[in-house]
Amino acid sequence: MAHTDDQPDAPDGAPIEQQLYAIRQTIQTRAVHGVFANWRVAMVLITQLVYYGLPWLQWDDRQAVLFDLASRKFYIFGLVFWPQDFVYLTGLLILAALALFLFTAVAGRLWCGYACPQTVYTEIFMWVEQWLEGDHVARKKLDAAPWSANKLKKRGAKHLVWFAIALWTGFTFVGYFTPIQTLAAEVMTWTLGPWESFWIVFYAFATWGNAGFMREQVCKYMCPYARFQSVMFDSDTLTVTYDTSRGEPRGARGKKIDFRAQGLGACVDCGVCVQVCPTGIDIRNGLQYECIGCAACIDGCDQIMDKMGYPRGLIRYTTENVVKGKYPDSGILRHVLRPRTILYSVIMLVIGSAFVVSLATRVPLRVDVVRDRVALSKETDEGLIENVYRLQLINKDGRAHRYTIEAEGIPGLQVVTSQAEISAAPLQTVDIPVSLVADPVELKGRSIEVQFIVRAVDAPEIVDEVKTKFFNR
Repeated sequence: MAHTDDQPDAPDGAPIEQQLYAIRQTIQTRAVHGVFANWRVAMVLITQLVYYGLPWLQWDDRQAVLFDLASRKFYIFGLVFWPQDFVYLTGLLILAALALFLFTAVAGRLWCGYACPQTVYTEIFMWVEQWLEGDHVARKKLDAAPWSANKLKKRGAKHLVWFAIALWTGFTFVGYFTPIQTLAAEVMTWTLGPWESFWIVFYAFATWGNAGFMREQVCKYMCPYARFQSVMFDSDTLTVTYDTSRGEPRGARGKKIDFRAQGLGACVDCGVCVQVCPTGIDIRNGLQYECIGCAACIDGCDQIMDKMGYPRGLIRYTTENVVKGKYPDSGILRHVLRPRTILYSVIMLVIGSAFVVSLATRVPLRVDVVRDRVALSKETDEGLIENVYRLQLINKDGRAHRYTIEAEGIPGLQVVTSQAEISAAPLQTVDIPVSLVADPVELKGRSIEVQFIVRAVDAPEIVDEVKTKFFNR
């Protein structure tokens, strides 16, 4: 509550109190069945199968997907990425952002309604709630009932199952960063490290709180996407829409009544669209930022239309231009391709092609060169000029390799190493002292640019080149 000086006083002189925020009312959604409900169930199963199952897959005697922060190696099936490969993560994030923009421009908040983790885990928790506490009517009665042994038993069982799911979710999350089989063994033997313990409990608590308690509050107040989604919409974007031209004026009626003769629209004002909405909005009031595009209201309304014998589609995916009568529903597909969506698609195609080509031609070898800072150059007993370097070879491949070192940039330049071939085990870093020797007659200037060429003997296509300076005396 708050009072400001410019507010009028009450008749008795007392200050007027004003609500600064709405008190949350618990939303007990009604179960709904239909095409879009089936899609949501399918997306829950697919996303969780990937999330929970991926860490247990093995690849070449190691975890298939593992982000090993301690050793700074990131394994994704047959690929191994290093911190120097950060550009690939950047590319993926850009593609993900563009895909979000494209999908939103075409069909609104598809991500929010079907694949967002908040939506997915809220859906899972609601399944548990319905299983243990009953339908939406039973849950409302349980909310209003005083505490009793029965209420304590049902609520306790629900939260126990919720937290078990949340703990398994947190355990799986940490399993992407610590080998999950090792992590499981540590959990079973009570030898879990402090950081692993912290992140399992933290992620479990976040899942339990967000999906069990906060639910629609995350979508309405915490998620920034709800606030800036409107800039990605246009008049041809498919959104969940109530057709006011068909539905109004709304009102209750019998199934056998000719509602048109009564001056009524197709909406029977049953409120099912509100009862099934996970954010508690009334879609009949128009498009609202709280709508996550889950289409539960479409399934609910279609069920009522079927019972009444009315055509489906009173609430449906359609566009603003269709509602305004600029073109019929049959013209929606023709308006999917428009400047905005074409631009997003072209940019995605260009960046995606560059990403794939770069990944396909990626060389699993990195060479860094460090000069000897004690002496830039020195003269040998034979009168030649010698520069000393240290090469760092990083074998980023999952196989062992043998490498040779060459150099160019000065005629007759010689490479002097302790061994003709350098062996490196899979994912091993090797430091090699190297000397370059040149005839002073061939040296044109105080500083000459030279280039080391490191090539794998057993795989000539694996080669890396690094430039440095050769100094004359």
